[in-house]
Amino acid sequence: MKNYTLIFIFLLLGLYSCNKEDNLTPEERLPPATQTGQGIFAGLVNGELFNDTNGRYFNCYYQFVNGGYYFFIEGTDETNRIVDINLSTNNKEIFEGETYNMSDNIEGNAWAGGYFIISNGEGKLVSTSSENLGSLTITKLDFENRIVSGTFEFDLIHPNTGEVIEIRQGRFDTLFTQ
Repeated sequence: MKNYTLIFIFLLLGLYSCNKEDNLTPEERLPPATQTGQGIFAGLVNGELFNDTNGRYFNCYYQFVNGGYYFFIEGTDETNRIVDINLSTNNKEIFEGETYNMSDNIEGNAWAGGYFIISNGEGKLVSTSSENLGSLTITKLDFENRIVSGTFEFDLIHPNTGEVIEIRQGRFDTLFTQ
């Protein structure tokens, strides 16, 4: 009887110790969209979780350079098909509560990109264009505390296969440098 009791206890412990996150959908595993400088950069890439693995703060800046404003943030998740996702403006001021169309990387535009590993560690950066638009919404821009938060979604064309890669439910919340 003692052997059955021990087996039962070990089975219960094994079931109880299973990681509950393993049973969650990618949408349920997305971090919440916060606005407090939490250090979040995440979204879904073709329905799979993309969650920055670099740590709490990323390369993020919003700077006035040579007469224009430039915003940039990049998140990295080396477990994904796209290892880097970046959002940027090219000589374009951003404002809290505004949504920007992301298009070509030209002056006066907002744009987004993704870095794909193609083969043998070599990669290629692909960006939004006039054919593959996206959107960027700045939900918080706090200059005193240097917090920027927002949401994004866009499509990219895989550089080898031509497949449309959908980036959805994107969110970021971090500190920026000026």
